[in-house]
Amino acid sequence: MNKTPYLKQNDKIAVVATARKISAEELAFAIETFKEWGLQPVLGKNIYEIENQFAGSDKQRAEDLQWAINDDNIKAIIIARGGYGTVRIVDAIDFTKLKTNPKFIIGYSDVTVLHSHIHTHIGLPTLHATMPINFNKNAEAVETLRKCLFGELVSYHFEVNPLNKVGEANGVLVGGNLSLLYALSGTASDIDTKNKILFLEDLDEYLYHIDRMMLNLKRSGKLENLKALVVGSFTDMKDNTIPFGKTTEEIILDAVKEYNYPVCFNVPAGHIDRNLALYFGKEVNLKISQTNCSLTF
Repeated sequence: MNKTPYLKQNDKIAVVATARKISAEELAFAIETFKEWGLQPVLGKNIYEIENQFAGSDKQRAEDLQWAINDDNIKAIIIARGGYGTVRIVDAIDFTKLKTNPKFIIGYSDVTVLHSHIHTHIGLPTLHATMPINFNKNAEAVETLRKCLFGELVSYHFEVNPLNKVGEANGVLVGGNLSLLYALSGTASDIDTKNKILFLEDLDEYLYHIDRMMLNLKRSGKLENLKALVVGSFTDMKDNTIPFGKTTEEIILDAVKEYNYPVCFNVPAGHIDRNLALYFGKEVNLKISQTNCSLTF
């Protein structure tokens, strides 16, 4: 993996929108936060454009992301918000400049497209973390992002879940939003999970669809050779009139029941306010016992 430099005072951080539209009002709190950190936020020129639900046309959104990647003065790139739309522009982006000028790309949810594509083609660490539209929701989530950007983060400790599979593992952390990983399967942005620690999270899905997506991961070989599985928030899950009959945790455990690696549930990351920042593409140590769970980068 390439070594990505951490930020320092007066560095420029680009804010671009690759998916849904966003307003200046929604960005104001985050922009002030970056300034308080001693950073210089720089906005993509098309960030406030609107085309239906998107932040401008595919061409405009791609142009902003390409600018942020290519500009040597930009030291990190944060995606303004999620929604849907990054997959529409990923094939128009030339990521090769990141090989010579590596920088963190930051976000979650729809940004899983970028995490996966960059990990597969560039081998560059990225940051699964809160985005500007959510900065005013949870101070801890924002602070963990700051620590990751400035290289201060050491480890997290989580509450034990009775469904955890205890054990210890070391490996590169990859993954993101389950629905996006499912959508990327078989494409140029598909991810290789062999000998890695896989992180999953999702929002607003039917339980039967969680089962279908987990079976997709299993049948495509993405669950067989993991070092461990880390499960974040699965928020606002839905069921049909005739119940599916299993919880999200039970569905996930069923998909990996024949494998012997550790499994950790309820990691506070994903579509929750307390969305703690995680380095993707970096080596991590996972420890799961009957009394404690930890992730140490």
